[in-house]
Amino acid sequence: MVGHARAGALAGTALLLTGLLAGCGGGTDDKPADRTDRGAASSPGRSSTPSGQPGTPALPAALTSQRPDWKSCKAPTGGSAPGAGWRCATVEVPLDYAKPDGDTIRIALIRKEARDKGRRLGSMLFNFGGPGGSGVSILPRAAGSYEKLNARYDLVSFDPRGVVGSAGVNCRTDKEAEDAYRKVDMTPDTAAEEAAFMKDGADFGTGCERRSGKVLPYVGTTNAARDLDLIREVLGDKKLTYFGMSYGTELGGTYAHLFPKNVGRTVLDAVVDPTADTIGHARNQATGFQRALENYLKDRGQDPKAGTQRIARLLKQIDKKPLPTTSGRELNESLAITGIVMPLYAKSNWPYLTQALDEAEKSGTGNMLLQLADAYNGRDEKGHYDTQNHSQRAISCADSKLRPTAAEARAMLPEFRKLSPVFGPFLAWDTAGWCAEWPVKGEHDNPEASAPGAGPILVIGTTGDPATPYEGAQKMADELGRGVGIMLTNKGEGHGAYGESTCVTSTVNAYFLDGKVPADGKTCS
Repeated sequence: MVGHARAGALAGTALLLTGLLAGCGGGTDDKPADRTDRGAASSPGRSSTPSGQPGTPALPAALTSQRPDWKSCKAPTGGSAPGAGWRCATVEVPLDYAKPDGDTIRIALIRKEARDKGRRLGSMLFNFGGPGGSGVSILPRAAGSYEKLNARYDLVSFDPRGVVGSAGVNCRTDKEAEDAYRKVDMTPDTAAEEAAFMKDGADFGTGCERRSGKVLPYVGTTNAARDLDLIREVLGDKKLTYFGMSYGTELGGTYAHLFPKNVGRTVLDAVVDPTADTIGHARNQATGFQRALENYLKDRGQDPKAGTQRIARLLKQIDKKPLPTTSGRELNESLAITGIVMPLYAKSNWPYLTQALDEAEKSGTGNMLLQLADAYNGRDEKGHYDTQNHSQRAISCADSKLRPTAAEARAMLPEFRKLSPVFGPFLAWDTAGWCAEWPVKGEHDNPEASAPGAGPILVIGTTGDPATPYEGAQKMADELGRGVGIMLTNKGEGHGAYGESTCVTSTVNAYFLDGKVPADGKTCS
C-alpha cells in the first residue's frame, strides 16, 4: 500500500490513470520467474575491468564479455507486445557478488535504438521507481516523453533483481492479497486489529521466504547498482548515462557512490532523501502528501485545514462503516486512503480525486476511490494482482536495518497525526508493518550517496512533490558533494518534473544531448 516504500512507486502515474474511468488496468506484467542458474558460461578467465563493487572479487570474463542477444519482445500477461523498434534480452549477473563464480540470475532488458546512428551518444539506462517497478513494462509506455533523447541515445531499461523478469519475488496469491486488503486494518484502533495487522506483515514475509527465499538476501539496492555497472559494461558504454526517477534516484546515488569514475551524464528526478531512515521516510511522506493535499484543496478554492478535517472525518466514518460499490466489494478505510493518495502524484489527476471524494461524500458509495486504490495496488478487473508490492517490500526490507515494533509505531501516532490527520496514522503504522519479522536482515540505516570524483549529476526537486518531498533533493545534492550534485528546483506540483515542466525538460535535454550543465541552484517556475 502507501508506506515508506510503496508511495514512491508510481513514477508515471498519469500513464496508469489514463482511461481509468473506463476501468482499471493492472496486472500487465509477466509472472515472476524465480530462477537461478549455475554459471553463465564456461570461461574461467577474469575480467581486466572488474564491474563488482570495489573491494569485492573481480567478475569472470564470462560475465563481463557477454553481449545481449536482442530479440522481439513477448507480450506481458494481460497486455500487448511493445511494438516495432523494441527488442528484449537478458544479461547474466551473479546472485551474490561475493561469489562471482557461483549462481547467477538473469536481468531482463528492453531497448529502442537511437534513430540517428551517425550521431549516437550511447545507451541511456532508466529506472522509473518503486522499488519494484518493471522498466521492461514501463519504458515502452513512457517512451513518447523521451523522443528527443531517443534521437541520439538507445533507450534502455530493465527489471531490477527481484522484479518480474529478473528473478522476480513472489510472496502471496491473488486470494491472499484480496483477503488482506479486505480484512486487515492498516490503521488499527484495537488490540485485535493491531495483532491482525502485525500478523499480516509477518505472514507476507513468510510467503516471500517460502516462494522466493533463495533471492531474498540479494535483492537490495547495492546489488542492483552492481548489476547496473555490469549492464553498462556489456552494452559497451565506458560511462553510465542514467535517468532515475523516485526510487531510481536512490539507485543512482548508490551507483555514484560505488562507481564514481563510471558516472556519465546522470539525472535524478523526484529524489529520495538519502539521509532518511525508515521512520524518516515516513515523516517525509506524511509531510509531502499533506502538503500536496493542501495544495489540491487550495486549487479547489477550499480552506486547507477545514478540507483536511473533512476528509479525516470521512475516513473515520468509512472505518466504522465501509462504503458499498457496484462490484460487490466494499471500500474500507485503508483502501480509501490509498485511493486518495493515488491522484496526488500528478496535478493532472486531481480531477479524479474530486470526483472520487464527491461520490463518497454525496452518494455514500466508493466506486471511484476503489478504482483508484486498485490501480495503485496493481489489481486488474479480474482480481489479479501484479507483484510490484512483493518486490517493493523485499527490496526495501533488504536495504533497511530498522525494524520498528508495534509499540514504537503506536508511540509515534501523536507526532504523525500532527503532520497529517489524513495520512499520518497510516504511515506511522506502516513503519512497523512493512518489514515485520522479515526473514532477511537489512543492510543499512540509510544509503550512502557521496560520490567524490564523479562528474556532475543533475538533481531535480519539485516543491509540491508528495512522495519524495523537495527537501530530499536538496539533501541528495549536498550528499553527492560539491561540484557533483547540481540542484535544479521545479516550482510546481507532482511526483517528477521531466515532461511536466517545459523549463526542466529543455534543461535536461540540453544536459543529456549537448553536455550543458546548468548553474547549480537554477529554478524553473
